[in-house]
Amino acid sequence: MRILATFLLLTVYKFALAQLPADSIKERGWSFHAQATSIWQYHPDFSAGYTGKNSLLTSEPGQVSFTSTVYAGRKLWKQAAIYFNPEVAGGSGLSSATGVAGFPNGETFRIGSKQLKLYVARLYLEQKFSIGSGTSWEPDDLNQVQQHTPATYLSIRAGKFSIADFFDDNSYSHDPREQFMNWSLMSYGAWDYPANTRGYTIGAVVEYHTPSWAVRAAMTQMPSYANGPTLENQISKAYGLTVEGEKNIRINNRSGVVRLLLFHNLAPMGNYEEAIKNTLTPNIVAVRSDPRSKNGIGVSLEQEISSQAGIFLRGSWNDGNNETWAFTEIDRSLSGGIVWNGSAWARKNDELGAAVVVNGISDPHRNYLKAGGYGFIIGDGNLNYGHEAIFEAYYKFSIPVVFLSLSPDYQFVLNPAYNKDRGPVHIIGVRAHVQL
Repeated sequence: MRILATFLLLTVYKFALAQLPADSIKERGWSFHAQATSIWQYHPDFSAGYTGKNSLLTSEPGQVSFTSTVYAGRKLWKQAAIYFNPEVAGGSGLSSATGVAGFPNGETFRIGSKQLKLYVARLYLEQKFSIGSGTSWEPDDLNQVQQHTPATYLSIRAGKFSIADFFDDNSYSHDPREQFMNWSLMSYGAWDYPANTRGYTIGAVVEYHTPSWAVRAAMTQMPSYANGPTLENQISKAYGLTVEGEKNIRINNRSGVVRLLLFHNLAPMGNYEEAIKNTLTPNIVAVRSDPRSKNGIGVSLEQEISSQAGIFLRGSWNDGNNETWAFTEIDRSLSGGIVWNGSAWARKNDELGAAVVVNGISDPHRNYLKAGGYGFIIGDGNLNYGHEAIFEAYYKFSIPVVFLSLSPDYQFVLNPAYNKDRGPVHIIGVRAHVQL
């Protein structure tokens, strides 16, 4: 009831704001928004040569996930603001969110429990320092107070947040609440990005931003154990370093962005080769020891191709020697897609997207799974290796008068969890999303 009451109050607030004359919309001291997202997914029965404890079940009922977030922002002083996001999440993904490395429901990353749980998603401070002359306009948005900001600035953000809020911010493929739902399409698939079970971390991000390019770096906490809810407070035991540069480009007088991301993670990860050698049945947990590293790279392009469509390409890689610690079990990933806005068919707020992603793992990783080992996302007890290939298409039908969108979604998964002996799998789903 409290969540419903919050949504009703915010709806009234937004409606009243929309009635104000345009010249009265100025800088604001507060920002309030809210969202709720529910995703239902189902797959028909499929064939499998065998099934392990982390396999996608060959037959199961449909599953529903739910999240709801309140976004509150307050301007503190010149170019400084604080943001606070309480969030509630619950439900489940198919097979308890196991069995596919590129899992089909990106919202399950935030669940952690079938029962609805309330927690703090974000609580961070942002300070910008002006460099040079010129200003730009930042309109009111999620975690963004409406104000003029320097055109060129140095910013510091510190507190609790999702590192994906600030890195790999692809316009066409980034948010499973409104865009593609697949895990390996919401960010670089091979970026084992620092986060707890719900997708959040604690740390700091420093960014130098100009109108044409930007560079940012973050140091953040890692979970104390793989896919765990608790972040490790001792930096000497676990941390994540992330650096990204981006450059605005124009092709055929259309805007685009290229990005390069580098990451270095340290955590007490188990080593795949050591797990195979030292245990009768390989168990990555048994060979966790002193902190080990995982290093990787991601490259991406987003490009407007017309006033009605844009494309994106992503490629990512990590060394794949040690176990996945935070995101999902992908060591190589290549994806691309296209998104059309509905102005092409007189539905300007609608959206149609289609994308393909191909995921892979390193030789040590596949040998570990072949020998019967398990990670926290995948593991069939055996492996006939093949690249995991996924096609996804969605249509977002927007109903702006009630701040609602409904999105039917289809995903085709070939070689789920890199296993030619299982699948293919057809996954259908529907997403309902309210955002104020």
